[in-house]
Amino acid sequence: MKSIGIVITTYESPEWLEKVLWGYSVQEYGDFEIIVADDGSSPITEGLIEQMRIETGMRIRHVWHEHHGFRKCRILNRAIDEAEADYLIFTDGDCIPRSDFVQVHHEYAKKGHFLSGGIVRLPRGLSHEVERQEILDGSLFRIRRLLRGGVPLSLKLRLMTRSRVAGRLLERMSTTKPTFNGYNSSAWKADLLSVNGFDERMQYGGLDRELGERLIRFGIKPISIRHQTVVLHLDHDRAYRQSDLMAANRRLRDQNQVHWTTWTDYGLHQEARQHAA
Repeated sequence: MKSIGIVITTYESPEWLEKVLWGYSVQEYGDFEIIVADDGSSPITEGLIEQMRIETGMRIRHVWHEHHGFRKCRILNRAIDEAEADYLIFTDGDCIPRSDFVQVHHEYAKKGHFLSGGIVRLPRGLSHEVERQEILDGSLFRIRRLLRGGVPLSLKLRLMTRSRVAGRLLERMSTTKPTFNGYNSSAWKADLLSVNGFDERMQYGGLDRELGERLIRFGIKPISIRHQTVVLHLDHDRAYRQSDLMAANRRLRDQNQVHWTTWTDYGLHQEARQHAA
């Protein structure tokens, strides 16, 4: 029997994080721990987490370090290291889960594989309008509600389904390759340790995919569940998005592909990182 941990990244977004945590309070599969991987938020976030522990009864751990620029990979590695669960779901503090989110990941988890889920991006106005009750009762995920809130009608929206049968059929028909993404993916902790976690040289843009690419080269196969589980992404500014750093990330990924890299010396294990430095 596997234990489930949910790693949620955040930085100075308590309004979004609260909405996300309400989504986890009504999960159909409720036996999990939450690890909030915080890249240096102010004490407001710590206070929110304590409040949510009291109000929901959920097991929430707050893994925090001081903010010294974008260090998401380092706080993610700390979260992996400190997680007690043997199977970890990764998502962001701006992504509200549907009530079957954890259940689907739990159901499809398979040795030697990682899972890659889907996302629907909300416009800025709707992101601020989202209310607690519509998260709790699930009405936020109804297509009519999303259309009314300004989400454009698309094939992705039409294919958003809770039906396992329909979902599996759509996965087989899809030509989109599954990747490890930060908003909706899961993997065995042991597999993450086998590649030394996230590469802490990576800045915003592709850091999750880079980890997934090393997992695949290590022999871990991806499974798509993008039509069977979904999160709603709350829109916000991204001051940390810089084209030069994203280009450097791309070069690093290309280099790793050429050298068939599976292990990073700049990852989770401190001894390896210090030795490489």
